[in-house]
Amino acid sequence: MGSEGPKNITFHVTGFKKFQGVTENPTEAIVSSLNEYVSKNGLPTGVQLASCTILETAGEGARPALYELFEKGASNPDNESVVWVHLGVNSGAQKFAIECQAFNEATFRCPDELGWQPQQVPIVPDDAEISNTRQTTCSADSILSFLKKKGFNVMKSDDAGRFVCNYVYYHSLRFAEARGHKSLFVHVPLFSKIDKETQMCFVTSLLGAIAATC
Repeated sequence: MGSEGPKNITFHVTGFKKFQGVTENPTEAIVSSLNEYVSKNGLPTGVQLASCTILETAGEGARPALYELFEKGASNPDNESVVWVHLGVNSGAQKFAIECQAFNEATFRCPDELGWQPQQVPIVPDDAEISNTRQTTCSADSILSFLKKKGFNVMKSDDAGRFVCNYVYYHSLRFAEARGHKSLFVHVPLFSKIDKETQMCFVTSLLGAIAATC
């Protein structure tokens, strides 16, 4: 009997538009440039970048569009793994952060871009308390090790905040579990802390790290 060969991995990558306090979101620039970047620099064999999407920085009001995106990417042919990679900015950070979990809590420190500012509201009421968490099924430790060996300044985090990043991540983890996908959220710094070229290289290396550990 012959081997089945490598599993094909399909990535869907998202970033966010501007929001209060961040007029130029680096994740918008990264995700907008990613297709062109990988066409020049390549991706590992069997890895496909299926979509690059810029999300509105909003919670409940943007949820229908978010699930429309999820459903479009839900096709999962035999021998193919689907991975959702969400990028968000932490304007106070000095390094990249691999987010290991999301909380079922929306407590927005400022209104989102559609004017919603929930306080201690469950993201999914059916998921019980706001203290409920969902964890990524990606191997955060292995991804971290892979990226550190590449020389990136990166850490693990168990707290993605309670703003839109956490909101999107919680929904994504829930959807991924239901469909047999994987989901991972990564916070990036501002370009003033780590320049765009380094961040572009980091994101493509991130896709490689996930592919190598799926």
